[in-house]
Amino acid sequence: MLTISVAGYYAFQQFTAFKQMPLERDIASFEIVKGSNISKVSKHLKQQGLISSSFLFKLLAKVKQQDTAIKAGEYSLKKGMTPESILDLFTQGKTLQYQTRLPEGLRFKDWIKLIKTDKNLKQTLSDDGYQNIMSKLKTKYANKQPEGLFYPDTYNYPRGTTDIELLQRSHNALMKLMDEQWEKRTPFKGINTPYDALILASIVEKETGHPDDREKVARVFLNRLEKNMLLQTDPTVIYGMGENYKGNIRKKDLKKDTPYNTYTRKGLTPTPISIPSGASIKSVFSPAEGDILFFVAKGSNGRSYFSKTYSEHKKAVIKYLLNGKANRYQGEK
Repeated sequence: MLTISVAGYYAFQQFTAFKQMPLERDIASFEIVKGSNISKVSKHLKQQGLISSSFLFKLLAKVKQQDTAIKAGEYSLKKGMTPESILDLFTQGKTLQYQTRLPEGLRFKDWIKLIKTDKNLKQTLSDDGYQNIMSKLKTKYANKQPEGLFYPDTYNYPRGTTDIELLQRSHNALMKLMDEQWEKRTPFKGINTPYDALILASIVEKETGHPDDREKVARVFLNRLEKNMLLQTDPTVIYGMGENYKGNIRKKDLKKDTPYNTYTRKGLTPTPISIPSGASIKSVFSPAEGDILFFVAKGSNGRSYFSKTYSEHKKAVIKYLLNGKANRYQGEK
């Protein structure tokens, strides 16, 4: 009986010491493969010298009733962690996260380049897959072009996340924002659907030189739609030029009709022309007040001067763009 008691006490001491044994080094990456059970995980930890006993780790998991709660994924282990804290980490699923930044203002083709070269993502999409991406996503816009239908942000995700999973998250985030904004919208002429609002937001994104002007830029275009005026915005013409755009826009480009030329066609463009930020989207639903119809860049700080009348706008163009030389003014583009 005494021998059994001593053995039991010794085993208890071993187990207690094991639970408190600190990790001696940082481990940048420890991966639990999907489908792994506690036995495989314990064995893997022991093989890497991260614990002294696979048996005691399994026992610890059993005692804590966590032996069936371990979550697959990639984990970062820090020096000083104990077997107990490691087990808690595995059961909480606090996996190592990677980041991908998908910026606003770009075209979807630019996003494709970023995603394709991102080593943290699992690449599954072909060129054709990207071109038909909307039909591969869970969306009500399956028949639309992908331009503008994603939300720009920095996305965190675990190892093994695929390119299409990232795009689905981005699209879902956009849909959530659009639904929220559409639900509380003030009706505006020319904005008949959430997709219309998204198109205008993409134009606002490309025409805004300074964040503080965003709501005014949105108001200018909404006022123009209200009055059935041409939007007359260069970024739409550039988008319509496609590969023919070489860095500068000429007068003949403004006169050449395309579905995206807002100097020759009234109303919105057929699709968004960029991936708009959340701020640009919100500006379309909550624009500044006023009767402004024109704006012109004032200088290097990106701010614009806004006018209610063409005569006022002409004076601003001469002042800010032509250095006060009225003889250089050529009228509307």
